[in-house]
Amino acid sequence: METKNLEVTSQSFFKDFLALTKVRLSVSVVFSSIAGYLLGADEVNAVTIVLLTLGGYFMVGASNAFNQIIEKDLDALMKRTQKRPIPSGRLTSNTAFVIAIIFTLLGIGVLYAINPKTALFGAISIFMYVSLYTPLKTKTPLSVFVGAFPGAIPFMLGWVAATGNFGIEAGTLFMIQFFWQFPHFWAIGWFLYDDYKKAGFFMLPTGKQDRGTAIQIVLYTIWTLLASLIPAFGVTGAFFITPLTAVGVGLLGIWFLYHSIKLFRKKTLEAARKLLFVSVAYITLIQILYVLDKFLR
Repeated sequence: METKNLEVTSQSFFKDFLALTKVRLSVSVVFSSIAGYLLGADEVNAVTIVLLTLGGYFMVGASNAFNQIIEKDLDALMKRTQKRPIPSGRLTSNTAFVIAIIFTLLGIGVLYAINPKTALFGAISIFMYVSLYTPLKTKTPLSVFVGAFPGAIPFMLGWVAATGNFGIEAGTLFMIQFFWQFPHFWAIGWFLYDDYKKAGFFMLPTGKQDRGTAIQIVLYTIWTLLASLIPAFGVTGAFFITPLTAVGVGLLGIWFLYHSIKLFRKKTLEAARKLLFVSVAYITLIQILYVLDKFLR
C-alpha cells in the first residue's frame, strides 16, 4: 500500500512539474530553436541539438515557474489557471522557486556549453519575461510589446547556437517571430478577455474587444506576412528561400490574414479561437518550410 501511495505521489508531482514548466509551450519554443539551428548550421551536430533542446526547455521552464510564483494570487482568480499547481496548493511557492532557480542555472550552463552568446540571449529572455513582461501585464497593454522580445528570441537563438553570431540572418528570424507575437497574443487576449479581466490583466491594445483591437490584429498579421517573405528577396545574407517556398509562405500568410480579417468582421470568441489555432499553425508550418527549403534546394 505504501509503495502504491508513493507511486501516486510521484506521478502527481511529475504532472505538477510539467504544469509548472508548461511543457507544451516549452516544447513549441524548443521546436522554434531547433528550426533556427537547422537553418544556420553548415553541418548538423546531434550533440548541439541535444544541448539546445535541454537548455531551451530549462530556460522556458524557469520563466514559466517564476511567472506562476509571481502570479499565484491572480491565477487563483481565473478559471483557466486556478487549478495550476501553486494556486491549487499542490506545490508551494518555495518548491516552485527551487525548481525555477535550478532550471535557470542548468539552462544557462547548458546553453553556454554551445557558445556564450546563446547563453546570453537565453538569460536575457528569462530576465525580460519575468522582470518586465510579467509585472506589466496588470499595468498596461504595452506588456504584449515587451513580452514580444523574449517571445521572439527562440527562433533566432537556434541560429546563434549554430553560428555563434547575431547578424542579419538571426535578426530576420527574430523579426518574423516578433511581429507574429501580436496577433497571436491578442487572439488569446480576446478569447480569454473575461477571465483575464478578473485578474486585472491588460492584454488587448485598446483594452477592449473592439474595432480598434481588431484593426491592429489585421495590421500586425500583415507585418508578419511581409517579414516572413523578406528572405525571398536575397537581402538577408545566408538565410534565403526559393520562389516556390515563398509561394508556400505567402499562401500560409493569406490564410493567417483571412482569419484576422474574419475576427475584424465578426468580433466573436469563436473567430478569436480560430485565429489562435491558425497563428500557431502558421508559425510552425513556415518554420518547417524554411528548413525543408534549405535542405531540399
